[in-house]
Amino acid sequence: MHLSEITHPNQLHGLSVRQLQQIARQIRDKHLQTVAVNGGHLGPGLGVVELTLGLYQTLDLDRDKVIWDVGHQAYPHKLLTGRYDRFHTLRQKNGVAGYLKRCENKFDHFGAGHASTSISAALGMALARDLKGEKFKAVAVIGDGALTGGMALEAINHAGHLPKTNLLVVLNDNDMSISRNVGAIPRYLNKMRLSQPVQFIKDNLEEQLKQIPFVGESLSPELGRIKEGMKRLAVPKVGAVFEELGFTYIGPVDGHNLEELIATFQQAHQIPGPVLVHVATIKGKGYEIAELDQVGYHAQSPFNVATGKAIPSTKPKPPAYAKVFSHTLVKLAEQNPKIIGITAAMATGTGLDKLQAKLPNQYIDVGIAEQHAITLAAGLATQGMRPIAVIYSTFLQRAYDQIIHDVCIQSLPVFFCLDRAGIVGADGPTHQGMYDIAYLRCIPNMVMMAPKDEAELQRMVVTGVNHTSGPIAMRYPRGNGYGVPLMEEGWEPLEIGKGEILRTGDNVLIIAYGTMVYPGMQAAEILSEHGIEATVINARFVKPLDTELILPLAKKIGRVITLEEGCIMGGFGSAIAEALLDADILVPVKRFGVPDVLVDHAEPNESKTELGLTSHQIAERVLQAFFKQQVSAVV
Repeated sequence: MHLSEITHPNQLHGLSVRQLQQIARQIRDKHLQTVAVNGGHLGPGLGVVELTLGLYQTLDLDRDKVIWDVGHQAYPHKLLTGRYDRFHTLRQKNGVAGYLKRCENKFDHFGAGHASTSISAALGMALARDLKGEKFKAVAVIGDGALTGGMALEAINHAGHLPKTNLLVVLNDNDMSISRNVGAIPRYLNKMRLSQPVQFIKDNLEEQLKQIPFVGESLSPELGRIKEGMKRLAVPKVGAVFEELGFTYIGPVDGHNLEELIATFQQAHQIPGPVLVHVATIKGKGYEIAELDQVGYHAQSPFNVATGKAIPSTKPKPPAYAKVFSHTLVKLAEQNPKIIGITAAMATGTGLDKLQAKLPNQYIDVGIAEQHAITLAAGLATQGMRPIAVIYSTFLQRAYDQIIHDVCIQSLPVFFCLDRAGIVGADGPTHQGMYDIAYLRCIPNMVMMAPKDEAELQRMVVTGVNHTSGPIAMRYPRGNGYGVPLMEEGWEPLEIGKGEILRTGDNVLIIAYGTMVYPGMQAAEILSEHGIEATVINARFVKPLDTELILPLAKKIGRVITLEEGCIMGGFGSAIAEALLDADILVPVKRFGVPDVLVDHAEPNESKTELGLTSHQIAERVLQAFFKQQVSAVV
């Protein structure tokens, strides 16, 4: 059977191990060739091919439900569930999503882009099943990196308290998250990987014990306790921990041995209550280049399969914001030993790997544990340190209570650096950094800023480090800057709450925040070609707003446009509108940003075009709003 013929995972039933191995090779080839062209997550999916095949051969997926954590590892799942013919559209606009989406396929039982959610979701389904009197298996597949997240441990704690609730947790242990795992749990799991496989008590143990003269007959009441004690002697330390938490533990199992996997899963399905199967896999399995560089090949931009090297751009690009940020932070940290960079398992993505390499004592990776990261930062701040929490906008959402309760209420000087704010592209709605302006703006004591380009980012890093009277946040985008001149050092901080005028005009006031400043300037030039002169303000700060600058100009000009790369509801434009209303300045205000929709996976420019946020579209929308007679003149 060829992989292209499989449209339903139940077609795996009855196939021999040899046939499954052939399909495994085809999955890896299709996975590798597709990611090489489109980009995407590579290592995680390559590592779970046999795990997926072995698990699916032992389930009836017309009834049973498998919940995949995150989605990085679910590409083989997609290829086995009717998406082979469309897999070449992976992560492209209107194509197959890079993560799981319930609306995409009936076998995607739970959407996932953030880690550590699968056990909670699968347990919820299992409890609903039992309440409704239904019969199906609920399986959560979770990586060892995701197991560092507190939510996964909370779910394990709850499931272990429900001995009558059948639940299977498959721990995909490759000793990695994106980078090498950190913390006590991965360390103990690694001991398990290196230990001999667990040897469970033989079926004839009871008969052997009964053959002991004068003893065997009296053993029956004690036999259960003897068997349990011997079993615990056979279970390595971490296995015993799971057993103490209420799970039946099986493993570690070779995650690339199909025969062993199938037998193990068949055994696990027969055991009542919560069961954990520990599967040891190799990230990037089957592609030697990815196996040797498991960090670099977690995810890749398009690359040459033969060499593993990224396909070079046809023209040089300005440096990425993350690179400029990390370079600036390292320079400042060299001069200030109180600066501590904190990441939640995203060292390479945020650029903090540069700080780790240069100043390892001023770097902390907490694992996939954003809540802990923020309260840890708060604790550091109480002792006079300068904690810099560098976390993607989408992931900082997970620590919202800690931002309010542990940082802002106590007005502690934590510097939040929100990487990948705004539209991030092919990762889709789970990763778009849409909400940070709205979710941070409403919290007392918070200062918020966003740079218009990479040079202003450098100044804002200094501003954030120097701001010691309370919390401060800076958002900046994924991708490259504009190529503006950069300084190696000697950056001047910005005055808190002060914007700047970039252009003057009497017809319309354009107030832009962060990444929308340059499109706002370009829109102003287009408007000028049609006789409309705009004043353009780079707000720099959304909180506090520069009302001394903005309010008089809004009153004088009488037409206001706000630009932001984030959700309109509660965002930057709302802040401007509120300030005008509070000052009794009743002028027309048009807010341009992301409306109340989820932004799907696509190239960022495709999404911005769909949202009407390109400079030409902004100019046209301004004309339609205030100067309708000139709409037809826009190119």
